[in-house]
Amino acid sequence: MERAGMIGAPIKLFALEGTTPLGASIAAHLGTKLAAQEERGFEDGEHKTRPLEPVAGADVYVIHSLHAGADQSPNDKLCRLLFFIGALKDAGACRVTAVAPYLCYARKDRRTKSLDPVITRYVAAMFEAVGTDAVVALEVHNPTAFENAFRCRTVALPATPIFVEHVKSLGLTELSVVSPDAGGAKRADLLRQALEQALGRTVESGLAEKHRSQGVISGDLFAGDVKGKTALIVDDMISSGATLSRTAQAAKRAGAERVLALVAHGLFMQGSEEAVLHPAIDGLIVTDSIPPLRVKRGAMADKITTLSCAPLLAETVRRLHENLGFSDLLVV
Repeated sequence: MERAGMIGAPIKLFALEGTTPLGASIAAHLGTKLAAQEERGFEDGEHKTRPLEPVAGADVYVIHSLHAGADQSPNDKLCRLLFFIGALKDAGACRVTAVAPYLCYARKDRRTKSLDPVITRYVAAMFEAVGTDAVVALEVHNPTAFENAFRCRTVALPATPIFVEHVKSLGLTELSVVSPDAGGAKRADLLRQALEQALGRTVESGLAEKHRSQGVISGDLFAGDVKGKTALIVDDMISSGATLSRTAQAAKRAGAERVLALVAHGLFMQGSEEAVLHPAIDGLIVTDSIPPLRVKRGAMADKITTLSCAPLLAETVRRLHENLGFSDLLVV
């Protein structure tokens, strides 16, 4: 079995239920089609998934975004993905890579309370137990914790290249990249540096204060230069939207002329509609790592711009298959 490079092995792409449209787009960017599988549920809630074409000796990629869907929880999706990877390995796949545009439990990467679980590490152990050779995820909550949790190969893709191209297309002049908390400062600085290189001019920065305790967010301080500028708030996800709304209001109070939020994963849980519609947020840009299942039509949808992550994920798959590097994709 060759793990360093798979150029001589045939490539196979699968996308499980709930991620099929994104998987088909990734396949199209690679000039191929999705391989077929059977997904069958049983009366008692159990299930099975099997490939409907040979995978022996193949370099296999399974695309599945592990978010809560209309019919399946993140636990359901994770379990189905793990079982399918196990089946592929049993069927002789030479290498199996899990491509999880949204990786569930990535936020629970450390103990914040006494006796807390570190679920990211437990999820990693399950992937390894079924024989997963590599895991690709887009804009994980903490890239370092993600990489340290796994013993198999990991690729932590920032959404930065997607957002840089979009911001360039807007033709904005005075910009400042804002992190909604100290934990996201590295993510924000990565975007700021990439924008400076792409635009050939200085991009300022800002940081909002944030404290979270038992689900309650507090903190009112703001540092940085946003006066008269378009503030770009960058974060890995929007759940209730409370963090984005607070940061946008702080940026506006600090003199920002316009506030745009750049968020990789749109979970849009309860409370997010109110946050998105807050007048301090002039626009929200997300990727399609999660389908807009909970985005309401009308004013909420009109304020959201969705960018495709398929080209970036397809390029990642191609480079993995051809054993190429990732440094220019800003992988950290």
